[in-house]
Amino acid sequence: MASAFGLAARSENEMSEQDKGIEQWKMKKLIQNLSKARGNGTSMISLIIPPRDQISRVQKMLADEFGTASNIKSRVTRLSVLDAITSTQQRLKLYNKVPPNGLLVYCGTVMTDDGKEKKVTIDIEPFQAINTSLYLCDNKFHVEALKELLENEEKFGFIVMDGNGTLFGTLCGNTREILHKFMVDLPKKHGRGGQSSMRFGRIRMEKRHAYVKKVAEVAVQMFIVQDKVAVKGIVLAGSAELKSELGDADFFDPRLKVKIIKVVDVSYGGENGFNQAIELSAECLGSVKFIQEKKLIQQYFDEISQDTGKYCFGVDDTLKALEGGAVETLIVWENLETLRVLVKTVSQEEQTYYIKPEQQGDPKFFLDENGLEKEVLDTKPLIEYLTEEYKNFGCALEFVTNKSTEGSQFCKGFGGIGGLLRYRMDFGSYDGAEAAVGEDFDADDDSVQFNEEDFDFGL
Repeated sequence: MASAFGLAARSENEMSEQDKGIEQWKMKKLIQNLSKARGNGTSMISLIIPPRDQISRVQKMLADEFGTASNIKSRVTRLSVLDAITSTQQRLKLYNKVPPNGLLVYCGTVMTDDGKEKKVTIDIEPFQAINTSLYLCDNKFHVEALKELLENEEKFGFIVMDGNGTLFGTLCGNTREILHKFMVDLPKKHGRGGQSSMRFGRIRMEKRHAYVKKVAEVAVQMFIVQDKVAVKGIVLAGSAELKSELGDADFFDPRLKVKIIKVVDVSYGGENGFNQAIELSAECLGSVKFIQEKKLIQQYFDEISQDTGKYCFGVDDTLKALEGGAVETLIVWENLETLRVLVKTVSQEEQTYYIKPEQQGDPKFFLDENGLEKEVLDTKPLIEYLTEEYKNFGCALEFVTNKSTEGSQFCKGFGGIGGLLRYRMDFGSYDGAEAAVGEDFDADDDSVQFNEEDFDFGL
């Protein structure tokens, strides 16, 4: 088995943002597949070689492991382990030196869903440097280092504070996370009758000072790990002057103070304020996928609301637009489940179907009008087909998630696939090659309503 999905060892500088996004998607799918794999006994090898290591050293280590494994009592386990080590050694012979970003090799015999054994050997040259060394022989593949690669993006911290409480959160890629929040009850500017205004004002300022100091202390706990700042930048947000007091305070950790990249005014506190702070600090977080995703889908929705006709959605119309070379930017949900099935009829005619996984046994796709079975030539996920062919269609490919409000609406309301077009297309009169679609979104269905309660925005 060749390098999985064709993952190439290119440095981040050599890759465009789009290429990097596609490589990351491929890595996510690979991690999912490797995580599900299970073997019969401890015969699945996970090997990670960091950059600047020596292939010869790893080969020597494997030779020593081969000698140790020869003493395993169970004959079946012994043969499986020895076979996996041999396959790993053979795969390493393809490399004269460790690639610039390191090398990962996964090798072993896995059990398929139907109970059969299948030998798997995968070598991966990651899209960014992996600084971990690992050799494990287990009944599963260890993909923790691969997951860390995907998490190793720019992470920004947010402190959203007002007179009712403070929220601490982070934004990394297209994932936002609430780390901690607490409520506070500060006295208002006006007290009850009979109180000294000066005394009341002093008590109020003392409590306000104690609140800001507590926020500064919690910020250290949230954003400093092992004496290092765990975020690239910090955004201070709030609906009053409290945030400015925090930024100017002498007791605010200087390591965090130098990381402040933006101070924004928001209308709300808590989670709503967090969302608003992300929007208002967009220019500082331009490289973060969450912002890019929201901008892209909002641009898509703007084309629809203005009825420009320079958009498409659903598998059927999008494939027609791709074949016509009209798509400028192809937008696909990263978890799109649609399969692309290529079949041949008895009359040697090739047909392409786009179906859901549960429709794989549907006779209307795999039997002709005479009840004769069609020959299945190829079956693969549509999203994988698009990653291989999008350049041939002359378009850019962008993956989106359902973690933002706009992303969730796109995935649930528009089938999870669509595109921005170079020019207007009339799909009703399009006479290009048509492909059958299992369950596509019907734009003419008047019963479809886009009400907010219909969507789980995942926020």
